[in-house]
Amino acid sequence: MKIKLILFGLLALTFSGCKKLLEEDLQLVRSADQIYVDPVFAQGFVLQAYRTIPPYYNNSDLATDDAVVNLSANASLTAFRQVATGSWTPTNPTMSVWNGSYSAILYVNQFLANSNKSRFANDPAANKLLNYRMRGEAFGLRALHMYFLLRNHAGVTPDGQLMGVPIVTDYQDPASTDFNQPRATFDACVKQIYSDLDSAEYYLPTEYVDLTAASQIPAQYASITQNFAAYNQAMGKTFRQLFNGLIAKSVRSRVALLAASPAFQHASNPATWEQAANAAASVITYKGGPNSLVRPTGQLPGHTFYDNRAEIDALSQGDNPHEMIWREVRQNTNSDRETQNFPPSLFGNGVINPTENLVEAFPMANGYPIGHGSSAYVASNPYANRDPRLRAYILYNAHPDYAAIRTGSQSGTADGINVRTTSTRTGYYLRKTLRWDVSLTPGSVTGRNRYNPRIRFTEICLNYAEAANEAWGPKGSGPNTFSAYDVIKAIRTRAGVGTSNNHAYLEECATDKAKMRELIKNERRLELSFEGFRFWDIRRWKESLTKLNETARGLDINGNIYTPINVEERAFQDHMIYGPIPYSEVLKYSNLKQNANW
Repeated sequence: MKIKLILFGLLALTFSGCKKLLEEDLQLVRSADQIYVDPVFAQGFVLQAYRTIPPYYNNSDLATDDAVVNLSANASLTAFRQVATGSWTPTNPTMSVWNGSYSAILYVNQFLANSNKSRFANDPAANKLLNYRMRGEAFGLRALHMYFLLRNHAGVTPDGQLMGVPIVTDYQDPASTDFNQPRATFDACVKQIYSDLDSAEYYLPTEYVDLTAASQIPAQYASITQNFAAYNQAMGKTFRQLFNGLIAKSVRSRVALLAASPAFQHASNPATWEQAANAAASVITYKGGPNSLVRPTGQLPGHTFYDNRAEIDALSQGDNPHEMIWREVRQNTNSDRETQNFPPSLFGNGVINPTENLVEAFPMANGYPIGHGSSAYVASNPYANRDPRLRAYILYNAHPDYAAIRTGSQSGTADGINVRTTSTRTGYYLRKTLRWDVSLTPGSVTGRNRYNPRIRFTEICLNYAEAANEAWGPKGSGPNTFSAYDVIKAIRTRAGVGTSNNHAYLEECATDKAKMRELIKNERRLELSFEGFRFWDIRRWKESLTKLNETARGLDINGNIYTPINVEERAFQDHMIYGPIPYSEVLKYSNLKQNANW
């Protein structure tokens, strides 16, 4: 049956330049039968689901106690200020992934419905392997988009039910489909994601590598071919940045952690912390255990992945640093993030301003929080002997690497608080995620190579630490060979925190589950700062009334005078633990129940 497909104009644009748009417009609507004979066209359905993956650097930190936007920010970023200051409504699309993720799901459903009838290669074995790979990608991408839909839109309805989103696993023909579908339960959505991830792991290798002998062909493909060259054609290193089995395991870890979290604990949800811990453990074990976070001498540390210059510049053929489970392709000679975030004296727009709240979350180098009696923190010299990540992640007044940058309101420089629209509002500028060998000097702008992560190994380790501590306590390991304590010790050792006193503060926390919980949350805050996690973490921890309502603060330093300042009041309400279903969807479909109080 020939079905005219909507959205094919968008798909066609992925294979053509803008200058060709007018001359190719007659080809933009194509028959579904084309999927059977045109492998590039068929693969385009899956590729479109990659293109609509929500960005890793999603700027949601700007709606938390970690950062504010300065006065030069464009509308897309000031929208986060509106969310943070009380203007988050079902008509505000800032935190919505509804349209993009359901669009992706439509594409992969169409592919899955037809790929077994498609021809991707003339050789039967190569054809089957290519179909396997793309089906595995499609199942994995559908699971990933469902995860984002749950994270952003799942919640409790006015009648007290914990609901997810509508489950869509079949192609929806506009001519015959009833789109007025109710939301599935949260538990049903989680089970559907796990089913899709099971399918992804069935079809896909753990990682894409080139084989050199038939004996290396994984068992799941041995009945299809004994030709390692044919295997490489479909499953080799050429495809390294596509969805694979290890990514499926990592997505499972994300989903399991979300499902076990306080915001989703409900009589209808059987998810457990043990499940979340074990899901993360499978990835950590594959990667060599938590101690593999601490790289050997001569290898660059994973927590500074964004500025590991030699490592980034040497990447080729889809290679991943140890820290990266999944990443986007490398961008060459790029300076976009630096243009956005360098301070004015370095010709940037200084858009993202870290807060004093975040600065105070960094412990001392000896591992103690700055408010602890053993910390040796000195308020008149606040950046001395601190966690090395503070120096790496945040540009503060008279920073050792940029001593000329003065952020005080009376500094007499463009970098001072509120001196220009491009100046900081908090007394801090962003360092993390930027390459500091970029030059924005007018007339001689020099960009550098970079990539955006999709899943970091450290994230999965932190997932395990949180879940394992809840399941078995700080030093319990369940069926695994490492504990929450082991993971946090490895992370802090890598950062150079607590190593001078044999991790005395960590040992203090190791005897108290509640203390360890707070330490793990703080490590997650620091390690994943400015990577788009904190907003969602605070909500799944059910801490929005405290953490999200914390006034964003700064520090005005002029000479030896340190003046704390309040920068931005926040206004979140309890129901905002859960995000809304977009108002446009609820308006169109009567069976779609909104989350409570939206």
